[in-house]
Amino acid sequence: MERQLMQLTGKGLVFTEPKSAAGKRTVVIPDLIIEDLRAHVKDFTQDGDKGLIFAGPDDGPLRNTNFNRRVWAQALRDAGLPKIHFHDLRHTGNTLAANAGASIRELMERMGHSSTRAAMVYQHSTDERQREVARKLDDLARGELKKGSGTQRARERKKAE
Repeated sequence: MERQLMQLTGKGLVFTEPKSAAGKRTVVIPDLIIEDLRAHVKDFTQDGDKGLIFAGPDDGPLRNTNFNRRVWAQALRDAGLPKIHFHDLRHTGNTLAANAGASIRELMERMGHSSTRAAMVYQHSTDERQREVARKLDDLARGELKKGSGTQRARERKKAE
């Protein structure tokens, strides 16, 4: 069931359809986290098709302010991490996917974006990725240099005749 929880003025928390068709998607995740997610679903989610995957202390929807203050801030302290916004994980995930070689189209699909502009907002260049690009360009250039130019190959064939 595709739905999102929105805070609407005068209505409070309500479930709505995703903003666009791109928001309705299946995201393939790394095998590394599958067992942790299974354990979370088993131990913490609500029952039924409409059950919440992440529920608040009152077993209702998590409110952004309460989540940030009560859950996220404590999780960062427990992990010894600096203060970052929960939404920063989205930026990090898209940057990692780009570094893994995902195309703009693949990033758009993973993130639920319907335009390349929106997907580009989440991409960030990293020094390591720039070094990797340079290494790959170096490998390509060296491979071509080993082959010699087309002119050089033609001269060598002519000599051999």
